[in-house]
Amino acid sequence: MDLNGKALDEHKRWQGKIEVNSRIPIANKEQLSIAYTPGVAEPCLEIKKNSATAYEYTRKGNLVAVITDGTAVLGLGDIGPQAAMPVMEGKCCLFKEFAGIDAIPICLNTKVVDEIVETIERIGFSFGGINLEDISAPRCFEIERRLKKSLNIPVFHDDQHGTAIIVGAALINSAKLLQKEIVELSIVINGAGAAGIAIGKLLLRMGVKKILICDINGILCEGAGEMNYAQKEIAQLTNQAKKSGSLTDALENADVFIGVSRPNLLSAKMIRRMGQRPVIFALANPIPEIMPEDAKNAGAYIVGTGRSDYPNQVNNVLAFPGIFKGALQVRAKNITNEMKISAAYGIANVIDERELAPDYILPDPFNQKVVAAVAKAVSSRAVNIW
Repeated sequence: MDLNGKALDEHKRWQGKIEVNSRIPIANKEQLSIAYTPGVAEPCLEIKKNSATAYEYTRKGNLVAVITDGTAVLGLGDIGPQAAMPVMEGKCCLFKEFAGIDAIPICLNTKVVDEIVETIERIGFSFGGINLEDISAPRCFEIERRLKKSLNIPVFHDDQHGTAIIVGAALINSAKLLQKEIVELSIVINGAGAAGIAIGKLLLRMGVKKILICDINGILCEGAGEMNYAQKEIAQLTNQAKKSGSLTDALENADVFIGVSRPNLLSAKMIRRMGQRPVIFALANPIPEIMPEDAKNAGAYIVGTGRSDYPNQVNNVLAFPGIFKGALQVRAKNITNEMKISAAYGIANVIDERELAPDYILPDPFNQKVVAAVAKAVSSRAVNIW
């Protein structure tokens, strides 16, 4: 049986990947009286006096909401909130398995930004953090921006920042193999949606200066038409030479290609136009912009994809469990750009420089050092900031 068929059979057998378990025994009247009425009134009154004590008396400090509207689910697109539920359940499983964090899937039956924001604002106090998931661009930018302003807990859109952090870690280690500083790299990003724009912004904050972002119409350039507000903003921050043209034009002498777009968009001929020892991150799933063997045959030095059956998998599970673990440990009110960069270096540094190789620039998701390293990087940075 192929993987898809097996997954369908297993999901039908499981009937859900998560469940609620009690953390305490309730086997007699005393235990019942302490856990529920009348004893439960005491922590309620303490929280009423000081809402911050909710971290001490409830599960808030280890509880994350995984929230979607179902408009940008994996490579499936707008399949709706109910069809997105298996993905959200899976994300909750990853939180628990990799970081010991309890997570609740919440699928919202609305695409209206105001309604999504208002709903999350009303339930946000119940959680220690909000993980936004699979919300289409450019709406995702506005939703996250407003929630970060109104809530006093971390709000993190994983499709944006998780992907950007892993790409940042991959580039840190790629630069070491290229014997260059990351700030020297010339980078082309294909895909101007949530992930592409977030990657561009994070790399700019990491000091990279030569960045071109392309969409279906070619290179984003300030003043060009057919861009939404988020694309116009990133166009002002990148492409300082005001270069125009196609993806092929953008790749001339570039060091790095990062694809967060569609299958089979990158050709061997395009790779041959790039600089020496080009780095290719073809992250479209399940079929990348170019298959790794074809990229290697075209002269690529380092190749990464989003797939688990090839080396250098760019997998968000390397980032979000440790990021939330670190943020929750110090009761962070936000996940800042500095914390994201620290997380990228935390992931990259899990691999000893002596072990680095073109087929080994990112640690395996099951490497138990990853979550601890990322959590420490994030919590330490958060404490330094505040």
